[in-house]
Amino acid sequence: MNRRIEKAAMAIGLAAVIGIAGVSQSLAAKCGNNAAGFNKWVEQTKREAAAKGFSQRTINETLGNVSYRTKTIRLDRSQSSFKLSLNQFMAKRGANAIVAKGRRLKQQNQSLFNSLERKYGVPPGVLLAIWGMETGFGGYMGNEDTVSAVATLAYDCRRSQFFTAELYALMSLVERRELSRSQMRGAAHGELGHTQFLPSNYLRYAVDGDRNGRRDLVRSRTDALASTANYLKAHGWRRGGGYQPGQTNYRAIQAWNAASVYQQAIAIIAQRIDS
Repeated sequence: MNRRIEKAAMAIGLAAVIGIAGVSQSLAAKCGNNAAGFNKWVEQTKREAAAKGFSQRTINETLGNVSYRTKTIRLDRSQSSFKLSLNQFMAKRGANAIVAKGRRLKQQNQSLFNSLERKYGVPPGVLLAIWGMETGFGGYMGNEDTVSAVATLAYDCRRSQFFTAELYALMSLVERRELSRSQMRGAAHGELGHTQFLPSNYLRYAVDGDRNGRRDLVRSRTDALASTANYLKAHGWRRGGGYQPGQTNYRAIQAWNAASVYQQAIAIIAQRIDS
Protein backbone atom coordinates (compact mmCIF):
# COMPACT_ATOMS: atom_id res chain seq x y z
CA MET A 1 0.00 0.00 0.00
CA ASN A 2 1.55 3.34 -0.99
CA ARG A 3 1.90 6.08 1.62
CA ARG A 4 -0.91 8.32 0.32
CA ILE A 5 -3.43 5.48 0.15
CA GLU A 6 -2.33 4.20 3.55
CA LYS A 7 -2.82 7.61 5.15
CA ALA A 8 -6.24 8.05 3.54
CA ALA A 9 -7.31 4.57 4.58
CA MET A 10 -6.13 5.19 8.12
CA ALA A 11 -8.13 8.41 8.27
CA ILE A 12 -11.30 6.63 7.14
CA GLY A 13 -10.79 3.80 9.62
CA LEU A 14 -10.04 5.99 12.62
CA ALA A 15 -12.92 8.30 11.79
CA ALA A 16 -15.22 5.30 11.97
CA VAL A 17 -13.78 4.20 15.30
CA ILE A 18 -13.82 7.57 17.04
CA GLY A 19 -16.99 8.87 15.40
CA ILE A 20 -19.41 6.81 17.47
CA ALA A 21 -20.14 9.71 19.81
CA GLY A 22 -21.26 11.78 16.84
CA VAL A 23 -24.19 9.51 15.99
CA SER A 24 -27.52 10.98 17.06
CA GLN A 25 -29.22 9.48 20.09
CA SER A 26 -32.19 8.51 17.94
CA LEU A 27 -29.95 6.17 15.92
CA ALA A 28 -27.87 4.77 18.79
CA ALA A 29 -28.49 1.05 19.22
CA LYS A 30 -29.39 -0.16 22.70
CA CYS A 31 -27.38 -2.89 24.38
CA GLY A 32 -28.86 -6.01 25.96
CA ASN A 33 -27.90 -8.87 28.25
CA ASN A 34 -29.45 -11.78 26.38
CA ALA A 35 -30.30 -12.78 22.83
CA ALA A 36 -33.85 -11.41 22.95
CA GLY A 37 -33.06 -7.95 21.60
CA PHE A 38 -30.14 -8.81 19.34
CA ASN A 39 -31.95 -8.75 15.99
CA LYS A 40 -33.50 -5.36 16.78
CA TRP A 41 -30.05 -4.10 17.79
CA VAL A 42 -28.61 -5.27 14.47
CA GLU A 43 -31.23 -3.32 12.52
CA GLN A 44 -30.54 -0.22 14.59
CA THR A 45 -26.82 -0.65 14.06
CA LYS A 46 -27.31 -0.92 10.30
CA ARG A 47 -28.99 2.49 10.33
CA GLU A 48 -26.28 3.88 12.58
CA ALA A 49 -23.57 2.54 10.22
CA ALA A 50 -25.29 4.12 7.22
CA ALA A 51 -25.40 7.45 9.05
CA LYS A 52 -21.67 7.13 9.69
CA GLY A 53 -21.03 6.78 5.97
CA PHE A 54 -20.52 3.07 5.48
CA SER A 55 -21.62 1.79 2.09
CA GLN A 56 -24.63 -0.48 1.77
CA ARG A 57 -22.31 -3.11 0.37
CA THR A 58 -20.24 -3.14 3.56
CA ILE A 59 -23.32 -3.10 5.77
CA ASN A 60 -24.80 -6.05 3.91
CA GLU A 61 -21.54 -7.99 3.92
CA THR A 62 -20.97 -7.54 7.64
CA LEU A 63 -24.29 -7.03 9.42
CA GLY A 64 -26.46 -8.75 6.84
CA ASN A 65 -25.78 -12.21 8.26
CA VAL A 66 -24.81 -12.10 11.93
CA SER A 67 -26.03 -14.13 14.86
CA TYR A 68 -25.89 -13.90 18.63
CA ARG A 69 -23.02 -16.04 19.91
CA THR A 70 -23.76 -17.61 23.28
CA LYS A 71 -20.29 -19.19 23.23
CA THR A 72 -18.70 -15.75 22.87
CA ILE A 73 -20.51 -14.48 25.97
CA ARG A 74 -19.59 -17.60 27.94
CA LEU A 75 -15.91 -17.23 27.07
CA ASP A 76 -15.99 -13.52 27.85
CA ARG A 77 -17.30 -14.26 31.33
CA SER A 78 -14.85 -17.05 32.15
CA GLN A 79 -11.26 -16.18 31.25
CA SER A 80 -10.04 -18.43 34.03
CA SER A 81 -6.52 -19.04 32.72
CA PHE A 82 -5.52 -15.49 33.65
CA LYS A 83 -6.24 -16.35 37.29
CA LEU A 84 -3.60 -19.09 37.37
CA SER A 85 -0.20 -18.70 38.98
CA LEU A 86 2.66 -17.85 36.61
CA ASN A 87 4.01 -21.41 36.65
CA GLN A 88 0.55 -22.88 36.09
CA PHE A 89 -0.15 -20.45 33.26
CA MET A 90 3.13 -21.17 31.50
CA ALA A 91 2.61 -24.91 31.81
CA LYS A 92 -0.92 -24.63 30.44
CA ARG A 93 0.23 -22.53 27.50
CA GLY A 94 3.12 -24.86 26.67
CA ALA A 95 5.97 -22.44 27.38
CA ASN A 96 8.72 -25.02 26.86
CA ALA A 97 7.36 -26.01 23.46
CA ILE A 98 7.06 -22.35 22.46
CA VAL A 99 10.68 -21.73 23.43
CA ALA A 100 11.92 -24.77 21.51
CA LYS A 101 10.03 -23.94 18.34
CA GLY A 102 10.76 -20.24 18.72
CA ARG A 103 14.48 -20.93 18.72
CA ARG A 104 14.16 -23.04 15.55
CA LEU A 105 12.12 -20.39 13.77
CA LYS A 106 14.56 -17.70 14.82
CA GLN A 107 17.40 -19.64 13.26
CA GLN A 108 15.46 -20.54 10.12
CA ASN A 109 14.27 -16.96 9.53
CA GLN A 110 17.31 -15.06 10.74
CA SER A 111 17.27 -12.49 7.94
CA LEU A 112 13.61 -11.63 8.55
CA PHE A 113 14.05 -11.14 12.28
CA ASN A 114 17.27 -9.19 11.79
CA SER A 115 15.50 -6.82 9.40
CA LEU A 116 12.60 -6.34 11.82
CA GLU A 117 14.98 -5.60 14.67
CA ARG A 118 16.88 -3.08 12.53
CA LYS A 119 13.67 -1.29 11.62
CA TYR A 120 11.70 -1.43 14.88
CA GLY A 121 14.29 -2.22 17.56
CA VAL A 122 12.36 -5.27 18.80
CA PRO A 123 14.45 -8.44 19.24
CA PRO A 124 13.29 -11.76 17.75
CA GLY A 125 12.47 -13.44 21.05
CA VAL A 126 9.72 -10.98 21.88
CA LEU A 127 8.00 -11.34 18.51
CA LEU A 128 8.34 -15.12 18.63
CA ALA A 129 7.03 -15.29 22.20
CA ILE A 130 3.93 -13.29 21.23
CA TRP A 131 3.42 -15.28 18.02
CA GLY A 132 3.77 -18.57 19.86
CA MET A 133 1.56 -17.56 22.77
CA GLU A 134 -1.18 -16.11 20.59
CA THR A 135 -1.62 -18.75 17.88
CA GLY A 136 1.06 -21.41 18.24
CA PHE A 137 3.02 -19.71 15.44
CA GLY A 138 -0.03 -19.51 13.19
CA GLY A 139 -1.12 -23.07 13.88
CA TYR A 140 -4.49 -21.99 15.23
CA MET A 141 -5.78 -18.48 14.63
CA GLY A 142 -9.36 -19.23 15.70
CA ASN A 143 -12.40 -20.30 13.76
CA GLU A 144 -15.08 -18.00 15.12
CA ASP A 145 -17.06 -15.78 12.78
CA THR A 146 -15.40 -12.52 13.76
CA VAL A 147 -18.29 -10.30 12.73
CA SER A 148 -20.82 -12.25 14.81
CA ALA A 149 -18.43 -12.42 17.78
CA VAL A 150 -17.70 -8.68 17.79
CA ALA A 151 -21.35 -7.81 17.13
CA THR A 152 -22.39 -9.97 20.07
CA LEU A 153 -19.93 -8.21 22.36
CA ALA A 154 -20.96 -4.79 21.02
CA TYR A 155 -24.58 -5.62 21.81
CA ASP A 156 -23.76 -7.04 25.24
CA CYS A 157 -23.98 -4.33 27.90
CA ARG A 158 -20.81 -5.33 29.77
CA ARG A 159 -18.39 -3.63 27.34
CA SER A 160 -20.71 -2.32 24.68
CA GLN A 161 -18.89 0.94 23.95
CA PHE A 162 -15.49 -0.73 23.59
CA PHE A 163 -16.72 -3.43 21.22
CA THR A 164 -18.94 -1.08 19.25
CA ALA A 165 -15.73 0.75 18.35
CA GLU A 166 -14.20 -2.61 17.37
CA LEU A 167 -17.24 -3.42 15.22
CA TYR A 168 -16.87 -0.20 13.26
CA ALA A 169 -13.13 -0.77 12.93
CA LEU A 170 -13.90 -4.22 11.52
CA MET A 171 -16.41 -2.71 9.11
CA SER A 172 -13.76 -0.20 8.03
CA LEU A 173 -11.45 -3.08 7.09
CA VAL A 174 -14.21 -4.49 4.91
CA GLU A 175 -15.07 -1.06 3.48
CA ARG A 176 -11.46 -0.64 2.41
CA ARG A 177 -11.38 -4.21 1.02
CA GLU A 178 -8.43 -5.12 3.22
CA LEU A 179 -10.26 -8.21 4.44
CA SER A 180 -13.37 -9.96 3.22
CA ARG A 181 -16.05 -11.39 5.47
CA SER A 182 -14.88 -14.92 4.67
CA GLN A 183 -11.34 -14.07 5.84
CA MET A 184 -12.62 -12.72 9.14
CA ARG A 185 -12.39 -15.82 11.27
CA GLY A 186 -10.51 -15.60 14.52
CA ALA A 187 -10.67 -15.77 18.29
CA ALA A 188 -13.68 -15.28 20.54
CA HIS A 189 -13.20 -11.54 21.06
CA GLY A 190 -12.59 -10.64 17.42
CA GLU A 191 -8.81 -11.02 17.36
CA LEU A 192 -7.42 -11.65 13.88
CA GLY A 193 -4.32 -13.10 12.32
CA HIS A 194 -1.05 -14.67 13.41
CA THR A 195 -0.64 -12.42 16.45
CA GLN A 196 -4.34 -11.74 17.09
CA PHE A 197 -4.90 -8.04 16.45
CA LEU A 198 -8.22 -6.52 17.43
CA PRO A 199 -9.76 -4.68 14.45
CA SER A 200 -8.93 -1.21 15.81
CA ASN A 201 -5.28 -2.18 16.27
CA TYR A 202 -5.29 -3.65 12.78
CA LEU A 203 -6.35 -0.25 11.46
CA ARG A 204 -3.80 1.69 13.51
CA TYR A 205 -0.70 -0.48 13.50
CA ALA A 206 -0.79 -3.03 10.67
CA VAL A 207 1.98 -2.60 8.10
CA ASP A 208 2.83 -4.14 4.75
CA GLY A 209 5.90 -6.04 5.90
CA ASP A 210 6.32 -8.16 2.78
CA ARG A 211 5.78 -5.13 0.49
CA ASN A 212 3.17 -6.76 -1.74
CA GLY A 213 0.86 -3.74 -1.65
CA ARG A 214 -1.49 -4.80 1.13
CA ARG A 215 -1.59 -5.31 4.88
CA ASP A 216 -2.64 -8.89 5.56
CA LEU A 217 -2.17 -10.17 9.09
CA VAL A 218 -4.12 -13.35 8.36
CA ARG A 219 -2.23 -14.78 5.40
CA SER A 220 1.17 -13.09 5.73
CA ARG A 221 3.28 -13.93 8.74
CA THR A 222 5.75 -11.24 7.68
CA ASP A 223 3.03 -8.60 7.80
CA ALA A 224 1.87 -9.94 11.17
CA LEU A 225 5.33 -9.92 12.73
CA ALA A 226 6.20 -6.50 11.32
CA SER A 227 2.88 -5.15 12.57
CA THR A 228 3.51 -6.59 16.04
CA ALA A 229 6.91 -4.88 16.12
CA ASN A 230 5.29 -1.66 14.92
CA TYR A 231 2.67 -1.90 17.69
CA LEU A 232 5.34 -2.36 20.35
CA LYS A 233 7.40 0.54 18.99
CA ALA A 234 4.31 2.75 18.96
CA HIS A 235 3.78 1.85 22.62
CA GLY A 236 7.20 3.01 23.70
CA TRP A 237 9.61 0.23 22.77
CA ARG A 238 13.19 1.55 22.86
CA ARG A 239 15.96 -0.08 20.91
CA GLY A 240 18.45 -1.88 23.15
CA GLY A 241 16.36 -1.58 26.31
CA GLY A 242 15.53 -4.52 28.56
CA TYR A 243 12.07 -6.04 28.57
CA GLN A 244 11.83 -7.82 31.90
CA PRO A 245 9.56 -6.45 34.68
CA GLY A 246 10.82 -3.05 35.79
CA GLN A 247 12.92 -2.52 32.66
CA THR A 248 12.43 0.05 29.91
CA ASN A 249 10.41 -1.99 27.45
CA TYR A 250 8.21 -3.95 29.82
CA ARG A 251 5.57 -1.23 29.49
CA ALA A 252 5.22 -2.01 25.80
CA ILE A 253 4.60 -5.66 26.68
CA GLN A 254 2.02 -4.52 29.22
CA ALA A 255 0.27 -2.60 26.46
CA TRP A 256 0.00 -5.80 24.44
CA ASN A 257 -2.08 -7.64 27.05
CA ALA A 258 -3.60 -6.40 30.30
CA ALA A 259 -3.16 -9.70 32.21
CA SER A 260 -0.11 -9.63 34.47
CA VAL A 261 0.51 -13.35 34.15
CA TYR A 262 0.48 -13.05 30.35
CA GLN A 263 2.93 -10.15 30.40
CA GLN A 264 5.36 -12.05 32.61
CA ALA A 265 5.10 -15.16 30.44
CA ILE A 266 5.94 -13.20 27.28
CA ALA A 267 8.99 -11.65 28.95
CA ILE A 268 10.29 -14.98 30.26
CA ILE A 269 9.69 -16.92 27.04
CA ALA A 270 11.23 -14.13 24.96
CA GLN A 271 14.36 -14.06 27.11
CA ARG A 272 14.75 -17.84 26.83
CA ILE A 273 14.41 -17.66 23.03
CA ASP A 274 16.89 -14.80 22.79
CA SER A 275 19.44 -16.38 25.13
